[in-house]
Amino acid sequence: MEYGLQLYSVRDFTEKDLASTLKKVAQIGYKYVEFAGFFGHSAEEVKAMLAENGLKVSGTHSGLADLVNDFEGTVKYHKTIGNTNYIIPGAPWGTAAELDDTIEKINRLQPLLAAEGITLAYHNHAGEFKPNADGQIAHEEMEKRTSVNFQIDTFWAYAAGKDPVELITRLKDRVKIIHLKDGLADGKGFALGEGTAPVEAVRAKAIELGMTMVVESETLQPDGISEVTRCMEYLKKLDNK
Repeated sequence: MEYGLQLYSVRDFTEKDLASTLKKVAQIGYKYVEFAGFFGHSAEEVKAMLAENGLKVSGTHSGLADLVNDFEGTVKYHKTIGNTNYIIPGAPWGTAAELDDTIEKINRLQPLLAAEGITLAYHNHAGEFKPNADGQIAHEEMEKRTSVNFQIDTFWAYAAGKDPVELITRLKDRVKIIHLKDGLADGKGFALGEGTAPVEAVRAKAIELGMTMVVESETLQPDGISEVTRCMEYLKKLDNK
């Protein structure tokens, strides 16, 4: 199996030295990376770092504001680094007005990105599955009122009281990439295999459905590289079962 890594998991290293961090991530055994910021590096520099380490981009966590403020420049950057999955890591949904605005932007920008060969997706936390100030469930509203793809963060869905296996199965036509992640039902995160989330069942279903699995483990215990190394060791055990 090939697994990706959300680089927020190693943010204690990326912010200091992105190039050496990508080298370490590749050495651990991750084949894809999902960026969470580029730390001032040009697209050409990032492209070279990826090529040097044999890594591919599974996606990026990038805000709607980048597209609104500089669509052409943002698209050019992502095309240069080989990214075809632009994933919104959250957007305002706390009131009906905020949610309406987010949905309007998604519906306006999605076809523009599609024309450039880039898929737009939305990444959830726990809150999107709970009522906002006006009683709306933001994720349900986006399911109904947009055709955006979803990157299901299976841990946050679990922490919101949802069954992540059922969720990715129901939304399978709109889910290309998931976050494989572990922790407790109260929202406290852990490395894979160290929490109570149904990681093994999620992994099995994702394999069955042909989804790309991106590991995220964000508690930096004792540091990001150590934590994502433990995640990979856990996954290799599952691979060898």
